[in-house]
Amino acid sequence: MPIDLNEHLKKKRAELDEKKGSSDNQQPRNQNSGGGNRNNGGGNNGGNNRPNNNSNRGGGGFNLDMPMPSMPSGKSLGVIIIVVLLIVIFIVARPFVIVNAGEVGIKVTTGQYDPKPLDPGLHFFMPIIQDVILVDTKVRTINFSRSEDMGNVGRESSILRNDAINVMDTSGMTISIELTVQYQLEREKVPATIAEYGMAWEQKIINPVIRDVVRSAVGNYPTEELPTKRDEVANLIYNGFKGKLDTTPNQPVKLVSIQLREIVLPEQVKTRIEGVELAKRDAQKAKEEANALRERAKGKADALEIEAKGQSEANRLVNESLSQRLLELRQIETQGKFNEALKENTNAQIFLTPGGAVPNIWVDSKNKQKSSVVGQ
Repeated sequence: MPIDLNEHLKKKRAELDEKKGSSDNQQPRNQNSGGGNRNNGGGNNGGNNRPNNNSNRGGGGFNLDMPMPSMPSGKSLGVIIIVVLLIVIFIVARPFVIVNAGEVGIKVTTGQYDPKPLDPGLHFFMPIIQDVILVDTKVRTINFSRSEDMGNVGRESSILRNDAINVMDTSGMTISIELTVQYQLEREKVPATIAEYGMAWEQKIINPVIRDVVRSAVGNYPTEELPTKRDEVANLIYNGFKGKLDTTPNQPVKLVSIQLREIVLPEQVKTRIEGVELAKRDAQKAKEEANALRERAKGKADALEIEAKGQSEANRLVNESLSQRLLELRQIETQGKFNEALKENTNAQIFLTPGGAVPNIWVDSKNKQKSSVVGQ
């Protein structure tokens, strides 16, 4: 055993001996005097034997003279057990719930729904007797689509996917309508809504109603006109679905938006529409070409008309400008030109028109093939 522990044990024994000696001195004197030799002898014997015994015991590593730790009383032990049991029950039973933002809680007491929803935060309830149902009140989305990558169906997801809405036209061909519907539960009406429709309320309020509205809206148009009437069809679907939700008892759902993504037509209808569109384009092209030709012809006619009007106006102005004196002047000028010409060509002949007015005709008698007309 280490030296420091032995020293500690020796100090403890010395303290015990001092305490014992002091207790013996406080006894009555008659007892001490009557049994003094015996006590002294016993004390000596005890004093001689105890060091040997303690030293032997100390060598074994255990001291019987050391005080034992005190155990809790029965009352304290019962309190500790009760506290531990309460902690275990609290952890297992979880008599509390945390309502997150975008959710409301519905407290259910023995099957009866509390009409006031629980706001976000920490709420306690009594296990076994009570329970709390969490309901999502964020904007939710249903994608009606042929593809399978538009979202997952589930309570914890705000995006759901359903198959595209199929509508049969009068000729028996199937038309697929793909659209997205966004809606939201009315917060204050959630307990009454869940109490009436259950947690599968979307399959009772949203899905069947929107399908019925889409079939009614699409049925108002011939199949070939649907691509060109897309906006009208979308408005009919939105107004029809909103009207249905507004007439639902208690109005539990608020419509946010509807997007008509695609109208999927059968291949036969697509081919027919493409042919009609091609014919329309050809007719439009021919019409445009005819209009262009008509415009060009009209332009030429207008140009000729303008030219004719200009010539007529010019003639009118010339006619108005002519007078008897002007004609006589022109005749004198022409006659003078002929006289000058006769000086150089004496064989020429001049024929005057009746009345002596211009033009005059000049004829060369020597060369019959050469002739000239002089006029003004």
